[in-house]
Amino acid sequence: MTQVFDDNGKVTPVTIVLCNSDVSSEIENKSVVIVGKSKGKGFTGVMKKWGFHGGPATRGQGIKGRTPGSIGSQTPGRVLKGKKMAGRAGNERISIKGLRIVKVLPELKQVMISGPVPGARNSKIEIKFIEDKS
Repeated sequence: MTQVFDDNGKVTPVTIVLCNSDVSSEIENKSVVIVGKSKGKGFTGVMKKWGFHGGPATRGQGIKGRTPGSIGSQTPGRVLKGKKMAGRAGNERISIKGLRIVKVLPELKQVMISGPVPGARNSKIEIKFIEDKS
């Protein structure tokens, strides 16, 4: 990410995106939705994946401080679907709404989008234009 200044001196944080096809300056100030794959974080525990607080750090807790604790009652005798447990995190399709195209550099095939864009560097994203309701 970087930043650009407008005529009034207002700072706008932007992400520079390289486009495969030619871009024209007609798309400046258009609202867009960015779709991409988030960064993968591998196999994570419940504290990192779901924000669990963990157990107390004292009173004989031993090595159980980062465990999820109980996962349910004796009835129904199984783990319910959707239970928040450890597992792979990230690497999901993410849509970010409310962004706009701040500036277009047609000679470099670059577009400056306000705000963050999902994914790692050099990953592919999809830009969807939103119809203005005015």
